[in-house]
Amino acid sequence: MANVLNKRNFCIIAHIDHGKTTLSDRLLEATGAVQKREMKDQLLDSMDLERERGITIKSHPVTVRYKHTDGTEYELNLIDTPGHVDFSYEVSRSLAACEGALLLVDAGQGVEAQTVANATLAVNQNLAIIPVINKVDLPGADIEGVRHQIEEILSIPADDAVLASGKTGIGIGDILTAVVQRVPPPRWADYPQARMLIFDCVYDAFKGVVCYVRVFSGSIKLNDQIMMMSDGAKTEVKEIGRFSPKMTACAAGEGLSAGDVGYITTSIKDLSEVKIGDTITMTADPAAKPLIGYKAVKPMVFTGIYPIDTSDYEKLKVSMAKLRLNDAAFTYQAENSVALGFGFRCGFLGLLHMEIVMERIRREYNLDIISTYPSVVYKVKLTDGREIEVDNPVKMPDPSTIDTISEPTIEASLHIPSGSIGDILALVMEKRGVCGRTETIDGHRVILHVTLPLNEILIDFNDRLKSITKGYGSMDYDLADYVASKLVKMDILVNGDPVDAFSCIVHEDKAVGRGRQLCAKLKELLPQSMFKVAIQAAIGAKVIARETLSALRKDVLAKCYGGDITRKRKLLEKQKEGKKRMKQIGSVSIPQEAFVSILKTNT
Repeated sequence: MANVLNKRNFCIIAHIDHGKTTLSDRLLEATGAVQKREMKDQLLDSMDLERERGITIKSHPVTVRYKHTDGTEYELNLIDTPGHVDFSYEVSRSLAACEGALLLVDAGQGVEAQTVANATLAVNQNLAIIPVINKVDLPGADIEGVRHQIEEILSIPADDAVLASGKTGIGIGDILTAVVQRVPPPRWADYPQARMLIFDCVYDAFKGVVCYVRVFSGSIKLNDQIMMMSDGAKTEVKEIGRFSPKMTACAAGEGLSAGDVGYITTSIKDLSEVKIGDTITMTADPAAKPLIGYKAVKPMVFTGIYPIDTSDYEKLKVSMAKLRLNDAAFTYQAENSVALGFGFRCGFLGLLHMEIVMERIRREYNLDIISTYPSVVYKVKLTDGREIEVDNPVKMPDPSTIDTISEPTIEASLHIPSGSIGDILALVMEKRGVCGRTETIDGHRVILHVTLPLNEILIDFNDRLKSITKGYGSMDYDLADYVASKLVKMDILVNGDPVDAFSCIVHEDKAVGRGRQLCAKLKELLPQSMFKVAIQAAIGAKVIARETLSALRKDVLAKCYGGDITRKRKLLEKQKEGKKRMKQIGSVSIPQEAFVSILKTNT
C-alpha cells in the first residue's frame, strides 16, 4: 500500500470534444494499467451510447501506478469527467474528490464555454490546475494563441502549460511528471477519525448499491461496521475494491486507506437510502464533523414520457426505476393523460440529459416511447397571496385566480466568432433575451454575456447557435432568478374538446404564431371525419388561431339524374341536417400516429 505522500488524486476537465477520454486512454497505456491486447478507444466510456456519440455521460474513476524518473512509485487516482453543461453536476462531484485537475484546451478550438465553467469550478474547490494544450499535432494548431487565451480568460499562468496529443501520445510523460510535481498529496489525511466521501453510486443487480468513495482519513476494509453521517444509518461492508480500470476486489486483509479512491458494497439494496455527497465514518469511532457535501441537484426541464403501446406501461415503470438507480439527477412521477394514457412526468438537467435518458430507455429496455413538449418549473402567484409551482401546463390554475407568473432565467456566456455577433444578437432578441456585456478574447472570438428565459432555449437554441457560427459557437449557462413575465397557457381544441397533450405555456407575444403552427400541423395529420372539424388554439375562452378540417362527403347527387334543381337541393339540405346532427353527438378520435408526429416535430 502506497505511502499517503506518494498518492495523487486528479481529474480531467475540458469542453466537450476536446479529447479528455482519448488522453485518458494514453495515460492508461503509459502507466501499464491496461494490457495492449485489452486496449480499445474510449476505454473508460462504458456505455455504447457514449462511444457512438463520442461524449462522456458518467464520470469514470481509475487507479494507476506510475514510477517516476527518480525511482519513486506513485499511486494516481484519475477521474475522467463529462464536458457538456448538462452533466456539470458530475464534474463538480468529481472535483470534490480530488486535489488537482488537468484542464484540457484544444489547440485548434481554443478556450470554449465549458472550459471556463469547469475551470471556475476547479478554482472554487482550491484545486491545483495544470493547463494542457491538447491536439498540438493538428495542422491548424495555434499554440501561442491558446496560451494567450488561457492567461487572459482563465487567469491561469500558461508558461507551464503542457503540450500534448491524446491521439499520438505526445507529452504523456510530461503530464504524468506535472501531476506528481504540481498536484499536492491528499488533504485532511491526518484527521483522527475515518471519513470517506461518496462521490457517486450505481446499482448492480447482484451486489445492490455500489458506492464510489474517496477516503480522506482513516482506512476501511471488509466486514467493517460503517455509518452514514447524514441520517446515522449503520451497515456492514460486504465488498471493497478499486478501479483498475474495471472493478477489482481487494485481496483478503487489504482495504482502502487515506487518499485512496475505490468502491464499497454494503447490505443496502435501495439507492434512495444512499445520498451522494454523504460522509461515511466508522460506527465504533464516528467522526465529529462530516466532509463538505454537495448541493442537491434540481431538475430544470420537465417532460411527459408515455409508452406508444399502452400495454408497455409496467415495463416502462420498471425501466424508469432502474435508470433512477444509476442517475441521481433524473426524477419521475406517475401521471396520466386523456389522450396518451398512463405515463410519467420526468425531470432532467437539460435537453441533452433528456435525450440520453430517452435513448437509453429505447435501447436498454426495448421500449417505444413518446414525449410531450418540454417545459420548465413556473412560479404562479395567486390572487389570494399563495404561490405554487407548476411543471405541467395541465396543472395551471384558472386564469382568473392568477396574479403573476414567473419563469426561470439563465445567465449564459456565448463564445462565438467575431463575425457572427449580429446574427447571434438577433437570435438572442428573438428568444426574449438581453445582452449584458461583451468580452473580446482575441481578434477572432468574443464572449457575449446574456440573460435568457430557460423556456426559450429548450428546443432549438443550441442548434441555431451552432448553425449561425458554423459549428464554432459554444454556450455555458447557470440558473439565475425567477422573473415575472406575460405568460399564458395555450390549449388546443379539437371539435371543441381540449387535448391536454398539446397544452403548453407560452409568452403572450408568441402565442398566436405557435397556435397557428400547431393548428396547421394538426390539420395535416388528422384523418377526415364525416363532419367538419374545427381545430383551434385558445387562451382561456379566447380563440387565437383556427383551421377547419373539411368533412368526408358522400355524393348524394349520384342517384339524382335529370329533374328540377329543387330535387338536388332537397337532397343536399337533408345531408346538411344529418351532418349537423352527427356533429352534435360525434367525437373526433385522434390516432396515436398524429400524437407521435406532432410531438416529434416539437421536440
